[in-house]
Amino acid sequence: MGLFNKLFQSGKFEIGSPVNGTIVPISYVSDPTFGEEMVGKGVAIQPSDGKFCAPCDGTLIALFPTGHAFCINTTDGAELLVHIGIDTVKLKGEHYKLIAKQGIEVKKGDPIVEVDLEGVKAAGYDIITPMVISNHSKFSKIEKKTGAVSAGDTAIVVSK
Repeated sequence: MGLFNKLFQSGKFEIGSPVNGTIVPISYVSDPTFGEEMVGKGVAIQPSDGKFCAPCDGTLIALFPTGHAFCINTTDGAELLVHIGIDTVKLKGEHYKLIAKQGIEVKKGDPIVEVDLEGVKAAGYDIITPMVISNHSKFSKIEKKTGAVSAGDTAIVVSK
């Protein structure tokens, strides 16, 4: 609770990783929409398993029927997009299983979607997962972590 109070008082909040894997710079994403931060500022995760969870508390405002992406309005006011793989909308939901429902309140760690990563890769798609804050200009600083991560571990620290 001490860390929570410290972050709250300092005007900072954390966004966790939605999945186990390795956090890499967003520039590693081949799609320039993400790699050049046109959609928002954030990180990319090379997932090591297919269990994607809510990276923070908030409202699941969008969960695409194909399962390839979801958006959360965080309780701290960030608009967060998690996009599982590149061009994976073309799979039309194959290899993706929705767990959550659009419109629900989520807590950090709540399951959102399960993905057969090997199936996605075998179909010829990159599984790198951009996670970006689309309304980043609302915040004074976006600190991006890198390295090995477990789902829920800090991926981004945002200063209000």
